[in-house]
Amino acid sequence: MKFIQYLSVSILTSFLFMQCSSAQKLQKEAAFQTDKAYYQKWVAGLKDGGSGINVFIPIDSNPKKLKLDSLYFRGHKVTLNTKPNFPDLYIGRIITNANQPKDYSVDTSEIPFDLKDNEAVVSYIENGTIKYFKIQNLVEKQMEQYPSAPPRNLNNN
Repeated sequence: MKFIQYLSVSILTSFLFMQCSSAQKLQKEAAFQTDKAYYQKWVAGLKDGGSGINVFIPIDSNPKKLKLDSLYFRGHKVTLNTKPNFPDLYIGRIITNANQPKDYSVDTSEIPFDLKDNEAVVSYIENGTIKYFKIQNLVEKQMEQYPSAPPRNLNNN
């Protein structure tokens, strides 16, 4: 009986140590530089048109040409994307609950970082390893309020 208890405790302890070693560790310095990151809330002018937060991360220096992958911000994890004309500006688009249809719900998940409202974590891959870097003191810019839906082009049905 003592052997079974010992074996159970050993397995449980091993499992806990494996969980701790796989936790995401923040880098003290990133291989890229950004110091002008900001976020901006937005809301559509139409009822049930949606709302969200866009997080903008301009890269000032990226000597290793790393690609940023994901953003963790305010309980959300989203993919970071760029636009063809601005390859050094990464944007994370988060959908929020405000101004959504009644049957729509936004997914928030448990993120593995303890962040303040003005902090975000960026994941990127360097030499085949996923790394995480915390961006502190994100600046909030004035909310975008879209007055209405863009006009439809009726010629392209």
